[in-house]
Amino acid sequence: MLIGYARISTPDQVLAVQEDALTAVGCEKIFHDVQSGRVADRPGLHAALDYARPGDVLVVWKLDRLGRSLSHLIALVEELHERHIGLRSVQEHMDTTTAEGQLIFHLFAALAEFERGLIRERTMAGLAAARARGRLGGRPRRLTPDQVRMAAEMITSGHMTTVEVARAFHVSRQTVYRALKAMSDRESKMASQGS
Repeated sequence: MLIGYARISTPDQVLAVQEDALTAVGCEKIFHDVQSGRVADRPGLHAALDYARPGDVLVVWKLDRLGRSLSHLIALVEELHERHIGLRSVQEHMDTTTAEGQLIFHLFAALAEFERGLIRERTMAGLAAARARGRLGGRPRRLTPDQVRMAAEMITSGHMTTVEVARAFHVSRQTVYRALKAMSDRESKMASQGS
């Protein structure tokens, strides 16, 4: 069975063009959404996917009506493939029930993986360059080294509890514990290197 899915982004756009094209290729049932493709929750698409059974083919007018991004589109096609449901695009003349259509989607998947790899490489290169300039990634420390030393003195002398120190510096108890442990670890490491 051919199941159609149509989507327009705003109510002032017209669904008729897509619905006519889907009817012309033989779709027996058509689901639709009127919302941006960036929105993850699309009731019409969910209904179409719930309705589809093994052996059915989900038909769209254009691929951009279906996926929010290339990676989302690939994930959707993989889900359909696992459920033995095909995907056909009218405008792109692509059909995953054919060998050519499967090849096209494998190429899309390979390109998406390549893009993810490039992004990962650029991120790692950027972090390495920042480290080389003395900048570390992550959030800035909530307590300065002087504040950590002061907190340690106040707690060990018994003048303040950890909770009181945390309140005084406007941080959580866990932040104080972590900062004190990090200071203790650094001092232990320096002591062991000195001996």
